[in-house]
Amino acid sequence: VEILSGVFEGRTTGAPISLIVFNTNQQSKDYDEIAKLWRPGHADYTYDMKYGFRDYRGGGRSSARETTARVAAGAVAKKILGMLNVDIMAYTKSIGPVTIDMANFDRDQIYKNFLTMPDASKVAEAEAYLTKVKDAGDSAGGVIECVVNNCPVGLGEPVFDKLDGLLAKAIMSLGAMKGIEFGSGSDVTTRTGSENNDFFTYVDGELSKETNHAGGTLGGLSDGSQIFMRVYVKPTPSVHTTQRTVTKDGRNVDVNIEGRHDPIIVPRAVIVIEAMVALTLVDMLLANMSSKLSNVMKVYQT
Repeated sequence: VEILSGVFEGRTTGAPISLIVFNTNQQSKDYDEIAKLWRPGHADYTYDMKYGFRDYRGGGRSSARETTARVAAGAVAKKILGMLNVDIMAYTKSIGPVTIDMANFDRDQIYKNFLTMPDASKVAEAEAYLTKVKDAGDSAGGVIECVVNNCPVGLGEPVFDKLDGLLAKAIMSLGAMKGIEFGSGSDVTTRTGSENNDFFTYVDGELSKETNHAGGTLGGLSDGSQIFMRVYVKPTPSVHTTQRTVTKDGRNVDVNIEGRHDPIIVPRAVIVIEAMVALTLVDMLLANMSSKLSNVMKVYQT
């Protein structure tokens, strides 16, 4: 990465921070064969229909390459949140049928293995599964969980900009994300209200909740407890097995997508989800400063 503006002698100047990352490892020739057809699972068809033209040498704005900018911006947002002791942690919950054992959870393991799994005992099993899938020319999906600790109370704006809604929008704006749930998620549908409500209590003089089925928000505002999200990620759409599709001139054809393709998206997406959560929280922190006149007075009466 090359920083072009906005930073001088290790500090931000107030000017926009501009960065550039050169992709020096692209192989555009790998995409020549798909110029006149639409790949299954990709955005080729929808982009052609929307704009009437597309650059077929990759996914363009639907490619995961665009997430580089999100991670760069998220790094700045994390520095701001760190000054308030707000901590964001995402990790791989499962890959295909292989799910971590929460009893073995070790945060230090997340970035010590290439699958971003916090359970070292499951890495070899997940790797073996991925190798099997890749050798078959196929791909796999999985689940990512993300938690936020020490988030201030009251972040989010009522009705249309609820915090959980904004977080969902931010994460679902990423390619390959097919679902998100907060707290107990779909499990709440089988409970009664008295079973699902999070009871308030004081512990050592501090307000807390006995449970966290809501996942850290009430009425779309952060409630001070842990914000918990679970994200469902689809398999990589580029696979080396033969697939059925159509050409732009109306023919049914079989396609074998060439080139280099990850057998799974999940580990790549962990840091991107952290970045999107960080950006959303910083936006809401800044918006929330004006929710009380007393806050405005603190700024302008000093």
